[in-house]
Amino acid sequence: MTYTVQVTVMPLKELLDPQGKAVIGGLQNLGIKAIQDVRIGKNITLQIEADSADKAKQIAEDATKKLLANPVMEYFEIHVAQ
Repeated sequence: MTYTVQVTVMPLKELLDPQGKAVIGGLQNLGIKAIQDVRIGKNITLQIEADSADKAKQIAEDATKKLLANPVMEYFEIHVAQ
């Protein structure tokens, strides 16, 4: 069965997010003052052939730990759909 897996990778909350800071500055320059913080991350969609949703999640987690996210600077969340 083919599963669609969404991987969201975000910078660790403890670290400065330079892209987010640049965007918040741009928004404020445009007069949009209500937004207090911006964090920029990645959304990755994987199509995984696996026997079960748990196996698809395990494959996605392995791929994310090995290549898609830098654990020193980022955390990730995985969501599996059929």
